[in-house]
Amino acid sequence: MRILTVLTYYRPHTSGLTIYAERLAKALATRGHQLTVLTSQFEPNLPLEEQSEGLRIRRVPVALRVSKGVIMPSFGRIASEEIRKHDVLLLHLPQFDAAGLALRGRLWKKPTVFIYHSDLTLPPGLFNWLVGAVVGLMNSLAGLFTHKISSYTQDFASHSPLLRRFAHKVRIIPPAVELPAALPAEVAALAAAHNPQGKRPVIAMATRLAAEKGVELLLDALPAVFAKYPGAMVWFAGQHTDVLGEEAYWQSLRPRIEALQRAGRWTFLGTLTLPEMAAFYPNIDLLVVPSTNSTETFGFVQVEAMMNGKPVVASNLPGVRQPVRLTGMGRVSPVGDAAALAENMLAVLDGPQPSAAQGTQLRAEFSPAACAERHEALFGEIYQQLHGKELS
Repeated sequence: MRILTVLTYYRPHTSGLTIYAERLAKALATRGHQLTVLTSQFEPNLPLEEQSEGLRIRRVPVALRVSKGVIMPSFGRIASEEIRKHDVLLLHLPQFDAAGLALRGRLWKKPTVFIYHSDLTLPPGLFNWLVGAVVGLMNSLAGLFTHKISSYTQDFASHSPLLRRFAHKVRIIPPAVELPAALPAEVAALAAAHNPQGKRPVIAMATRLAAEKGVELLLDALPAVFAKYPGAMVWFAGQHTDVLGEEAYWQSLRPRIEALQRAGRWTFLGTLTLPEMAAFYPNIDLLVVPSTNSTETFGFVQVEAMMNGKPVVASNLPGVRQPVRLTGMGRVSPVGDAAALAENMLAVLDGPQPSAAQGTQLRAEFSPAACAERHEALFGEIYQQLHGKELS
């Protein structure tokens, strides 16, 4: 089948949403489908159209940015052109343009599914309130027009204001998570580069530095951890500077982090490739996911860490708490409570460590192939209902 997948930001932008969208698109292409990714030309040097790893990528020029969103005057015309050429429409929300896309899918009887990655939570302020209200309205209309909605977990679906309203359309499909096997030489090389003295324990975050990620909570929790483990250090894997919309947040944390860097207790590793991430997890002792709001709904890095037998302390947020609940490999910590975060980190570090064998089942459950197969079945189910025949 010909599948059009649409999202505001695609590669080379890095976020959990773009990583998932890329993995699912590639897995669907591997299953023999023709995939087109329709997205924004969020950087002017990006090509308007290209072929990449079996996918056709078409980018729409951006005229204006509004907060983290983009205004693309030609998007409607190009989207209509592409939807007509495809059999299935797969959207990734939140997305300002989703309502118009889902309406086209319904009117033209194209099986339309959107994957709802998170609720939109913006900082306080009148402008952000207006942006949130507009995007919320567009998401609600998309929920009305779409045929089905894909959600990572029932836990999040049951708590999301949007998904509760359209519960009859929701299908639970675990996200695509994959990680190559770590090569011993690469594991050793990463350790030599960033922890030559072999300090322990290594506490890690793997994310971009953004306000909803709760980095300040980890900073507040660290003194209690350092008191018990004087040799502890933090590895932060992911973009930490020039993060879209997060410069003020970075500047607010910068003095504290730079003090830890000077003391040899905090290391920024930058954005790592997939093989580098495979070498990253064997080098850590604990992954921390101290997210603060429903912009975070799962945390793929939790599953990646667990695949490597590494425990996690995660916030008690709908969806985010599910990997720990599913596996028992770590602890769930109250949202926004730095003292409780420190207590839970110490409890995990002091306790028995999980084994890598516990990650075997996770690799099968969250494989991109399984995710693609489940979405493929959902597309076929909708097509059967719309047209009374199977979708080839």
